[in-house]
Amino acid sequence: MDWMSQEKERGITITAAATTCRWQDHIIHIIDTPGHVDFTIEVERSLKILDGAVAIFDAVEGVEPQSEAVWHQADRYHVPRIAFINKMDRIGADFFGALESMRKKLGANPVPVQLPMGVEDSFRGVIDLIRMKGIEWDEKDMGSTYSDVDIPPDMEEIAKSCRESLIEAASEWDDGVMEKYLNSEDIPDAEIYTAIRRAAISGSVVPVLCGAGLRNKGIQPLIDAIVYYLPAPVDLPPIEGTNPDTGVREIRQSNENEPFSGLAFKIIIDEGRRFTYFRIYSGKISPESVVYNSNKKKKERIARLFKMHANKKERIDVAYAGDIVAAAGLKITSTGDTICDEGSPIIFEPMVFPEPVISVAIEPKSIGDQKKLDISLEKLSGEDPTFSSKVDEETGQIIISGMGELHLEVMVKRLIEDFGVEGRVGKPQVVYRETITRATESMGRFMKEIGDRMHFGEVRLRLEPKGRGGGLEFISVLQDSVIPQEFIQYIRESISTAAMSGVIAGYPVVDVKVILLSAAYKEPESSEIAYRNAAIMAFNEGLRNGEPILLEPVMSVEVACPEDFAGQIIGDLNSRGGKIEKITPRPPVQIIDAIVPLSKMFGYTTDLRSASQGRGTFTMKFSHFDKMG
Repeated sequence: MDWMSQEKERGITITAAATTCRWQDHIIHIIDTPGHVDFTIEVERSLKILDGAVAIFDAVEGVEPQSEAVWHQADRYHVPRIAFINKMDRIGADFFGALESMRKKLGANPVPVQLPMGVEDSFRGVIDLIRMKGIEWDEKDMGSTYSDVDIPPDMEEIAKSCRESLIEAASEWDDGVMEKYLNSEDIPDAEIYTAIRRAAISGSVVPVLCGAGLRNKGIQPLIDAIVYYLPAPVDLPPIEGTNPDTGVREIRQSNENEPFSGLAFKIIIDEGRRFTYFRIYSGKISPESVVYNSNKKKKERIARLFKMHANKKERIDVAYAGDIVAAAGLKITSTGDTICDEGSPIIFEPMVFPEPVISVAIEPKSIGDQKKLDISLEKLSGEDPTFSSKVDEETGQIIISGMGELHLEVMVKRLIEDFGVEGRVGKPQVVYRETITRATESMGRFMKEIGDRMHFGEVRLRLEPKGRGGGLEFISVLQDSVIPQEFIQYIRESISTAAMSGVIAGYPVVDVKVILLSAAYKEPESSEIAYRNAAIMAFNEGLRNGEPILLEPVMSVEVACPEDFAGQIIGDLNSRGGKIEKITPRPPVQIIDAIVPLSKMFGYTTDLRSASQGRGTFTMKFSHFDKMG
């Protein structure tokens, strides 16, 4: 699934890749997502459209920081999960330690449906706790064949105990299983599968399997478990959306006879052509169909439909509710847009994208490359909503922004490899935000003759600071009769535009509540252009009078280091303006959690390596914006 050259070079997943397979008369759509926090958008948009997830954990390390971050993303979307404890053949593998790690770090309720047979070098298979059979894989054919065996005598006791816990968990979700369990009756396997499935779909239980992926041990039962325990589209409630014409909430059943609806979740540029990935929630679609983009209120034609297998495309003639496909021909559809039948319009809940926190300046190596660079950056930002570019009005430099140093490094390399654009890159810079610290009132008045007509608009605003993470809020307290409603919308839009560039250093404005207090109206001089300009003037004046300050991105940092070096590393984090939140002993290492300004974390990889003799590791993710220290 890792098909990009950079993924192969770095040995990590960078972009989410989709494939489709058949298993036990079911169609399974699989999306492989990255684990690195810099590529969190790939996880976010995949979780938005998936019905279930397989979380893979390391049998040696247990729950790692980046796995924890992804798990909590899945919590937000209420995605049912099963877990696979991988690398059971590695030295130090500990199945029950990994389970405990899931309980402590994730607050999950892991329930094993398998146990490992053997561990480390002696790992040879698993015990199926429902069928109470062992499964062994043939070493000669890399795990493609397997056979049922008896449970080893030395594991019978623990297998019985774990099966008891499994049935206890299942009984809470099935009265029939509960009755048989309390009466010590035999419970058919099919009833246990059904009860565990209900528990998993509810999110109250996480069925846990194990294996060694590199040798394909445990893979067939894992795919069985996807069918057994994770929901099909019809197992979940219908998706809700809003009718853009009436504002009324509507639902779409996962049924091919319903009106067509789907959500675009990913755009890619491959060999110069644009492909749009989307999940179909209802109805069906075929090539040459005309669809309605309800966000943009425009129609588009699907030229071709594809079933994707990573970067390989398989043309198809029709796709149905529940399918995940890619289309060529959609030119204006962006990530998060709803496409649907024009006769039954609907808009699904939009996606929320994390804000970029780091930027670098980039310039083409030659004047001839300038236009090529502009086009390439536009395509990259179309693919990845967490990547953006803009021209600094003061310096004329092109500034690209992203989620971290690795994210920008990958994007710059893609410019060279995928688009053939050579560029010089500056040092990483922090992306700040601006806000105000006191409430203020301001007025903007625009009165100017343009062409042969006088334009007039007058707006009075009140700006109030909001709490951190409060965003930008606009409300109007005007009575409907003061000015026409469409002018209020123009004022709202203009303030949103003005907030993209603050008054201190041109950074976006956040955490401000804007109240439209009053507006003057003159017929026939009042116009859209006048109110837009008056709103921007009032907003900028309010920012200047509101004692504006810069906010800097603050990162959540987790450092794992040997105990001997913990004191030195804590001192170093404190010297960077960091706040130590907790220290967790996990012999032989200490886990240090801290909050540190991003501006002080550049080059930390090298400094940590020096301070810990190369034995320390760290992960970092965006936490929040806060006042500069």
